Amino acid sequence: MDNSSVKALKELAKDGLTINMSKYGGFEQVGSIGSTLPSVDTRITTNPGDIVLYSSNQIVIFYDSNTWSYTKLGHINLSKSELTNLLGDEEDVITLSLK
Repeated sequence: MDNSSVKALKELAKDGLTINMSKYGGFEQVGSIGSTLPSVDTRITTNPGDIVLYSSNQIVIFYDSNTWSYTKLGHINLSKSELTNLLGDEEDVITLSLK
């Protein structure tokens, strides 16, 4: 993805950005990024592996599908079962960093 949200997130993650994630709805992990990013929300149906911005200040990583208004940030190329195993706990911590 190449949009203003991704560019702003990359700036935040340049020195590493740790996000505490919580399970929500049995199909996603949600975590506050601690800042507000520009958003371009559109109504989409997500797929397992989709990474989106919600309410301009939360990262959502899906291990199943949902339909809502989000700004798409990226995608993790893992199967639904791999994502569920990785993200299915009540709480997870992720760190975003740039290579």
